[in-house]
Amino acid sequence: MSPAEFDAYVDDYDAQHAASIRLSGEAPDFFAEYKVAAAARDLARQGIVPRRIMDFGAGAGNSVAPLQRHFPEAALTCVDVSAASLARCRSRAQRPVETVCYDGARLPFAAASFDLVFTACVFHHIPADQHIALLVEIRRTLAPDGRLVLFEHNPWNPLTRHAVATCPFDRNAVLISGPEMKRRVQAAGFADVRLTWRLFFPGPLAMLRPLEAGLGWLPLGAQYSLMAR
Repeated sequence: MSPAEFDAYVDDYDAQHAASIRLSGEAPDFFAEYKVAAAARDLARQGIVPRRIMDFGAGAGNSVAPLQRHFPEAALTCVDVSAASLARCRSRAQRPVETVCYDGARLPFAAASFDLVFTACVFHHIPADQHIALLVEIRRTLAPDGRLVLFEHNPWNPLTRHAVATCPFDRNAVLISGPEMKRRVQAAGFADVRLTWRLFFPGPLAMLRPLEAGLGWLPLGAQYSLMAR
C-alpha cells in the first residue's frame, strides 16, 4: 500500500481491525499489549533496558501506549510513511512522543540512534524485494548492542490467514513464513536471530495461555517474533 492508501484507512482502522480478528475473541488492544509485554520480558531476561526506542511502521499507534508503559524511562520515536497515521500516534501517547514521516527507504537518523527497534506486523505490507535493504537501514540505526524485535503474522495458522483475508487494509498483504523472515534478517547482517512462535490460544481458551511459555518452538501460533542483535 502507498502512503496515501494508509492515510485513507486511518479513520476506519480500528473498526476494520476489530472486525477482522473477531474470531480470536480478543480486541486489537489485547494483541498490542501482548507483543510489547513479550518483548519487554525477553529484553529483561537479557538485562537490556532500552533508553531510545523506534516503533518502525507505527501506523495508527496501537503500540504507543504499551511501549510507553513497559519502557517508562525510554524516549519513543514513531516512524511511518503515513502522516495521517502519525497524527493518530500522537493522540494515543501517554507522554510526549516523536513522530517522523519517512520516504519508505532511508531512515532519517544517525547511526546508533536507538537501543531498540520494535516493529509489529509491518513487513507484510512492504514489497519483499525491499525487506533486506530496509533491515540493513534499521541495523544502521541501532546501537552496537541494540536489539531488533519484529512480530509478523504466521501464514501457517488458518485463523491468521482468515483475519488477513477479511481485513480491507490487508488486501495487498503478502504473509512471510517465520523461517523466511529469519533468513532475511540474517541476510541484513543481524546476529543471534531467535525465532519464537506466539499466540496459540484464542479468547475462549485463555485459561490455557500459561502453556504458551513452552510452545515457542511450535510453528502453529497465530504470530511469531524475531529478536536479533
